[in-house]
Amino acid sequence: MNVLSYLIPISLILGGVGLIGFIYTVRSDQYDDPEGDARRILNDEWDDHPKP
Repeated sequence: MNVLSYLIPISLILGGVGLIGFIYTVRSDQYDDPEGDARRILNDEWDDHPKP
């Protein structure tokens, strides 16, 4: 039972860090247009390295 006194606070801290990281990514608009990136990969019109 002594192990639980260490594991519960550690798990709460790690969960809080994950929640803070998720909130940061949402507020910095990293999930703004996930479908656009998937379509942009398949489109030849917007190629970053065009063939010469």
